Amino acid sequence: MPAPIPVLETSRLILRGHCASDLDDSLSLWSDPEVTRYIGGKPSTREEVWTRVLRYIGHWEALGYGFWHVRERSTDRFVGEVGVVDFKRDLAFSFEGAPEAGWVLLPWSHGRGYATEAMTAVLAWTAAAHPRTVCIINPPNLPSRRVAAKLGYREIGTVEYKGSEVIVHERRAT
Repeated sequence: MPAPIPVLETSRLILRGHCASDLDDSLSLWSDPEVTRYIGGKPSTREEVWTRVLRYIGHWEALGYGFWHVRERSTDRFVGEVGVVDFKRDLAFSFEGAPEAGWVLLPWSHGRGYATEAMTAVLAWTAAAHPRTVCIINPPNLPSRRVAAKLGYREIGTVEYKGSEVIVHERRAT
C-alpha cells in the first residue's frame, strides 16, 4: 500500500493530490488555449482530461510521486497542477531514473510567482529520493524557461518531441 499523498503548504498555496472530483478544475486548465499553446498545441477534451486526472492518481499509486492539485490559500481558488512524473516519453534523450518536473497554471495566476513557489516546495519534497530531475520546455515558452532557471534548472540539450523541438533541462539538488 503506497504512502498517502503529502499535502504541501507554502505561504500562499496548498498542494494536494488529485481526486476524481477535480475533473472540472483540470478541464478549465487543459481546455484553455493559452495554457495549451506550448503544451500539445491544442485544448484537451473532457475525455482527455479525465484520462489525465486518472494518470495523475495512478502515478502516486504506482511510483509514490506525481502531480499535485494547487489551490490559493486565501481564496481556495484553483491555480493549476505541478509536480514530478514519469511519462515514459518517446524521446531520443533518456530521462531514465530522473522524474520529469512540470508546472501548468491558469492564466489568471501567471506572473505572481506561483509556479516558482509551488515547484520550490515540490522539489524540496522530491530531493531526498530523487536528487536529479529534468523538464522539457518548448523554446518560445519564455515564462516557463524563466521559472526553470529560478528553480536551478540548466539547459542540457534539445530534442524533437511530437513534431516540435523542446529544450531539455536538468536540476541536481544540492
